[in-house]
Amino acid sequence: MQANLETLGRLERRLSVVVPIAEIESEVENRLKRLSRTVKLHGFRPGKVPLKVVAQQFGSQVRQEVLGATLEKSFGDAVRQQNLRVAGYPRFEAKPLAEGASQFEYSATFEVYPDIAVGDLSQITIGRPVLVVGEPEVDKTIEIMRKQRATFEPAERAAEQGDRLTITYRGTIDDNEFSGSSARDQAVVLGDGRRLPDFDKRLLGMKAGEVKTFELRFPDDYHGKEVAGKTARFEVTVAQIAVPGLPALDAEFAKKLGVADGDLAKMRAEVKANLEREVKVRLKNRVKDRVMQALLDVTRIEAPKSLVEAEVQRLHKLARHDLAGRGLQVKEDTRLPVELFEKRAQRRVSLGLILAELVQTHNLYAKPEQVRAVVEEQAQSYEHPEEVVKWFYQAPERLREIDSAVVEDNVVAWALAAAKVEDTAIAFDELMGNQQ
Repeated sequence: MQANLETLGRLERRLSVVVPIAEIESEVENRLKRLSRTVKLHGFRPGKVPLKVVAQQFGSQVRQEVLGATLEKSFGDAVRQQNLRVAGYPRFEAKPLAEGASQFEYSATFEVYPDIAVGDLSQITIGRPVLVVGEPEVDKTIEIMRKQRATFEPAERAAEQGDRLTITYRGTIDDNEFSGSSARDQAVVLGDGRRLPDFDKRLLGMKAGEVKTFELRFPDDYHGKEVAGKTARFEVTVAQIAVPGLPALDAEFAKKLGVADGDLAKMRAEVKANLEREVKVRLKNRVKDRVMQALLDVTRIEAPKSLVEAEVQRLHKLARHDLAGRGLQVKEDTRLPVELFEKRAQRRVSLGLILAELVQTHNLYAKPEQVRAVVEEQAQSYEHPEEVVKWFYQAPERLREIDSAVVEDNVVAWALAAAKVEDTAIAFDELMGNQQ
């Protein structure tokens, strides 16, 4: 076998490989001989089929199999000889075999993984948000839980924030309706964040039976591209106004939250414990996001196009699955715009390469005791933690996600030690995403 390597670009390479035909013919003959000992053909006893007949029947198929196997093996050998790290799948091109040819020639075009030098974090400041859960945070959380369990009663007054309105509306742009522009007897809770804030503001102060017409401009970055940046005219009729009634903060409320004896002190303790766990996770995720961005900012990297394209395909598939899960069917031959996924795919591939380099260079692999600690921590939120731990360890593949999370934690810890860290207080509502 002979192999010649060409550099086509910073990451693109082409291997031209030559394999003597004699090697291929020898392997074809060996396979046909083995096949003749087992093949069953009409008119011949098993194992007694002449080699010539076997070659006539199966020669072409066997030759194609041998050529494929030769290509795969010789490419693997050539890659090892050249000490190449192939990224993605190669594109093979075989030269047609002429009659009497003495060699089989093909080329493989592919990308290699880039050499990565992780940038210096020592001059980078990473903000680390800090929040201590106290009684005010517990009070606010309990209040949100009460609102989530609110009941609505019809009222004869003007609409206020938090009220549930039953409305019928119709919207037009240049006298034409658009997707989602109308609905009949739809229930909306003012200020719940499910519509444009300006739409809800126009409904404040309206009374049952009232009709209002107003104009509303959709933001330029609105998710509905057909209406983004355009002004619509709406006509809204209010059929009913219902006022929220919050459940009393009593033993019955505590029981609904899982406190069997209705003890309010126990309820608060459980809410606080759960809140502390949630806050810890959110703070951790914020720090991780900032570390990952810092690593991208300080590291120059060219991600292999083949890996980015593969990630785009993966994200595309996930998006289709997500849409289907929401009841939005997408035709099998319909492709979502690639630009929706390119930037995210580029980021994910680049980060994956940077993290792999850091893990290998600084030995940041997940240690068994770290994985065990995370499993036990997650198990604490279940009624029988020991059974959950046992379940994880019954099948090692269940630990892969946790193993990956631990590796990320190790990278974050390494980065925070290398960079300048500035602790900054973060508001509870900002962290939890509470807008009300």
